[in-house]
Amino acid sequence: MLLTKNCFTVLNLRNSRCLSLSTLRLIQSTQLTLQQVQASEANLDTDLEWSHAKPFTEIPTNGTFNSIRELMPGGKHYKKNFIKYLSELKEDYGDVFLMPAMLGREAILITHNPEDFERVFRNEGIWPLRPGSKALRYHREKHRADFFENIEGLISTQGEKWGNFRSAVNPVLMQPKNVKLYLQKMSQVNCDFVDRIKEIRDPRTLEVPDNFEEEINRWTLESVSIVALDKQLGLLKENRDNKEAKQLFNNLTEFFTLSLDLELKPPVWKFVLTPTMKAYLKCLDNIQNVTLSYVNEAIERLEKEHEAGIEKPDNQKSVIEKLLKINKKLATVMAMDMLMAGVDTTSSAFTGIMLCLAKNPEKQEKLREEILKILPDKTSDFTDTSLKNMPYLRACIKESLRLYPVVELNARTPQRDVVLSGYQVPKGTQVSMVSTTLRKNEKYYTKAEEFIPERWLRQNKDSENQSSNELKVTNPFIYLPFGFGSRSCIGKRVVEMELELGIARIIRNFKVEFNHPVDEAFKALIINVPNIPLKFKFTDV
Repeated sequence: MLLTKNCFTVLNLRNSRCLSLSTLRLIQSTQLTLQQVQASEANLDTDLEWSHAKPFTEIPTNGTFNSIRELMPGGKHYKKNFIKYLSELKEDYGDVFLMPAMLGREAILITHNPEDFERVFRNEGIWPLRPGSKALRYHREKHRADFFENIEGLISTQGEKWGNFRSAVNPVLMQPKNVKLYLQKMSQVNCDFVDRIKEIRDPRTLEVPDNFEEEINRWTLESVSIVALDKQLGLLKENRDNKEAKQLFNNLTEFFTLSLDLELKPPVWKFVLTPTMKAYLKCLDNIQNVTLSYVNEAIERLEKEHEAGIEKPDNQKSVIEKLLKINKKLATVMAMDMLMAGVDTTSSAFTGIMLCLAKNPEKQEKLREEILKILPDKTSDFTDTSLKNMPYLRACIKESLRLYPVVELNARTPQRDVVLSGYQVPKGTQVSMVSTTLRKNEKYYTKAEEFIPERWLRQNKDSENQSSNELKVTNPFIYLPFGFGSRSCIGKRVVEMELELGIARIIRNFKVEFNHPVDEAFKALIINVPNIPLKFKFTDV
């Protein structure tokens, strides 16, 4: 629509918001579209806000020298875990703090203000820049460029390269119908998991051993392999002694541990290959070798089926088959990344849910009542329809991810100037948005310390006789367990189905208890990982 009439048309279209005099004159002298007028007004508003904001140099900071000193032996933050470190900075400097540039690492703006979160995300552009993963990028772009051949996946890439890869895999991995092809196979894995729990629990105490985390990792790797490789690896039963899987578990733990050190501390490795970086590169080489062996085996199997004339309808083809039709290298790297990123992350999420349900037996019983309607018998199977009829299960998962998040922050590099917390933040500044203290803050959540799945239900009244709207978060940008926008987690639907099927099967079979302290249940690496022996008690229902 062309705006050639008077400004009242525009005022009506823009909900009676007054236009600036300069924009009115522009409309009168030229023929502009509504979008052009809106853009002009937005730019004027932005310029005005920027001119009134405090300069970037006034953002609180402790300076490069003090930052280094406080991280060294004897310093205030020496050997503090990452989350404790951020919390102490917040106590000292407030919601906004600038970690100064040092020894090759760029300055990082830390914000605990959810209004800033929204501003950053709303202005991230079509190819959001997510800072970090520089050591991983070095491995793929430099160290193993011979293998990746400029197709480096989603984790470490940026810009158009990232956008092209994401556009190729999105239709395959983000469509629910593609993921639900694996419903029955995943359900069988969960039955195997239940059998394994019965096998390893102490017959007297009914508690599982201290190393139960390894069994959880086996379950998650087995589950993600079904999607990534269209194959069960048998890690819970017949292939328990699989050396490759054990190596992968160990290397993944090492990867997350070393990543924290390399990403947060000054990147000396950019100038000289440090012992930590050497260990990191070797670790990634090992992960690549193991995951690649799995992927190559799957590709070889599919190629033999094709040669034998076995062709499936498109709606029955696996994820890897669909990706292979696009590009073999792309399919290989995506499958490798799914195996690499889908174990520890899902294991941590699962552990948090289990702890919440174990420590809140009344909520666990309410969940069991819902599950019994879907699985009247322990051997009952899930269907596509039954998964849609478990709102309380999904609410339990959401609430546990609030209390025990897998990641503590989201990060972006704005591609244009933006005002955050009243300060001018130039484009290209790394911004880390930390929600650690916000998710348990009464300002944003009613009864913030309590596990109340009802806050995520759509009903008008919950079991606490309180409106669900009163319990929900007041700012949705605080709770983003899978990220935001086009750069959100590509495996979200896979993880959601894994968790829903796994938790439902366990709660149907067992009453779950945890009769041990849960203080500091997780430790912060690049992701949060279990920090205590997971000695759950499983009593048959």
